[in-house]
Amino acid sequence: MIELDDLYQDLSSTRLHFWVDELRQAMKRRFEDYTHGELNQWLELHKQLPRLAASKLELKQSVSIGEAEDCDSETREQLKHQLMTLHPWRKGPFSLFGLPIDTEWRSDWKWERLIPHIAPLKDRLVLDVGCGNGYHCWRMLGEQAKLVVGIDPSQKFLMQFQVIKHYAGDHPVHLLPVGIEYMPDDMGKQGFDTVFSMGVLYHRKSPIEHLQHLKRLIRPGGQLVLETLVVEGDETTVFVPAGRYAQMRNVWFLPSTAALEHWLRRIGFKNVKTVDVNVTSIEEQRATDWMTFHSLSDYLDKDNNYSTTVEGHPPPTRAVIVADNE
Repeated sequence: MIELDDLYQDLSSTRLHFWVDELRQAMKRRFEDYTHGELNQWLELHKQLPRLAASKLELKQSVSIGEAEDCDSETREQLKHQLMTLHPWRKGPFSLFGLPIDTEWRSDWKWERLIPHIAPLKDRLVLDVGCGNGYHCWRMLGEQAKLVVGIDPSQKFLMQFQVIKHYAGDHPVHLLPVGIEYMPDDMGKQGFDTVFSMGVLYHRKSPIEHLQHLKRLIRPGGQLVLETLVVEGDETTVFVPAGRYAQMRNVWFLPSTAALEHWLRRIGFKNVKTVDVNVTSIEEQRATDWMTFHSLSDYLDKDNNYSTTVEGHPPPTRAVIVADNE
């Protein structure tokens, strides 16, 4: 079981202290559910990680822990071998003691596109819904957030995060292996200052309900940062694939940015604005040594110059929308 005492202590020193007892019980139930899978194997791996002390920690411009001089080449190869057992590494990149973890996604590119457009994170309580292995959580901490909580139900992402946290040291950034259904239904005035939901909405069968739940987790005056797949169109345009989209089975609703802005205003968000629209390139999402499965180039039509998915749909286009809670 992953120890979360540091999280409970961090929460207790904020206005989110009311959540601690409920969360403690929920996490106890969650870990009791882990009766199968590879979690125990990964926990053993965690215990065997090389003992290394980082001489520096960079989170503002990248997620880089330690320097090459902190680790000899033999130990670095040992570390690489151990971290490869957590394949695939999807979000990143990371650097550990001179070891580059070249992940499938250049998540730093997305961060660079959105960070100029959001409310400064300094001293804010931040929630990252669907955070994967927590890459962006570390970047949020690099922006001086007071506390960052990421949630994602994947055991593997949890263990990747724990490796990074092990070497980064004691900082107020935490990952819970749960989906949004484990979050309180309504945090009212005691909610988070900023809630991120990136790469989640199109997987939800009830997108409006997801947006409403996100809203109830944000304090009045707080901000939502939403990133999702979109299509071209007006306020009435919503694409629902009949089957797969870019070979993904669980893609449901792809609205236009105008439709998505309309949804957000309809449920009570203010100052709704699309701040970035970007067609995902095969340079931003690709197979690497750290993620050797098929990736975006395999899901686009090569004969059509990668301008459509293999199903003939528009290529993956992602938008970032910011909105303030009323």
